[in-house]
Amino acid sequence: MILVSACLCGVNCKYNGGNNLKKPLKKLLEQGKVMMVCPEQLGGLETPRKPCEISFGSGKEVLQGKSKVITKENIDCTEKFIKGAEETLNIAKSINPEYIILKSKSPSCGVSKIYDGTFTGTLKNGSGVTAELLLKNGFKVITEEEAERLIK
Repeated sequence: MILVSACLCGVNCKYNGGNNLKKPLKKLLEQGKVMMVCPEQLGGLETPRKPCEISFGSGKEVLQGKSKVITKENIDCTEKFIKGAEETLNIAKSINPEYIILKSKSPSCGVSKIYDGTFTGTLKNGSGVTAELLLKNGFKVITEEEAERLIK
């Protein structure tokens, strides 16, 4: 079993109400090889919702209580991002996936690169809150780009 960000399988759970469909991942879903998750929805955020970014550091600092996940209007969504990460971790522990494919650059799901908190599209090193928690717990977490190379 593989755990995958639901938006990558075509579920309209992205912040703007859309999705990030990757056809090879949807095909794996149709074959019964995938379980989908949306950490942001699991944390209680609505769809659509205001875009969020990590204000300082990365998911690591958020989990340490040193940073926050905020909207451009400075609304604090940290608690919901942490709750979504914890719920995703519980699911991962229950199915023990071979690996986890998460949406790149996201403040929840980004692996190794996320937006820098300025809402200008600028990237910085670091992982999102969910990705960081999963990595910290020993799960293999990759982006959709890495997954597409593996699947081919």
